[in-house]
Amino acid sequence: MASPNGKSGGFEFIFLGLMIFVFWMFMIRPQAKKAKEQKNFINNLQKGDKIVTIAGIHGIVNKVNEDGTTLQMETSPGSYVKIERSAISLEWTAALNKPVVADKK
Repeated sequence: MASPNGKSGGFEFIFLGLMIFVFWMFMIRPQAKKAKEQKNFINNLQKGDKIVTIAGIHGIVNKVNEDGTTLQMETSPGSYVKIERSAISLEWTAALNKPVVADKK
């Protein structure tokens, strides 16, 4: 069907499709990829791993609880905290465990 000015609406549909594709490419896809990485990271935690929570608390995984959603973290020798796995920050933990590079002078 022709529009009031006599032109067809094909260009508008192509433009709308292109906008949806760009939105998916730059917004939805990276967010889904990041969520998948976070889930894999949380599911692969083991005893002895150094972690940082989203609140900024540093510690070491002492025990992975059987319920699957919590773990026991040692914040200092002999001091333990039970936390949710979802409270662990992937970015801060990765930064903590990043190898230190010596300055070259």
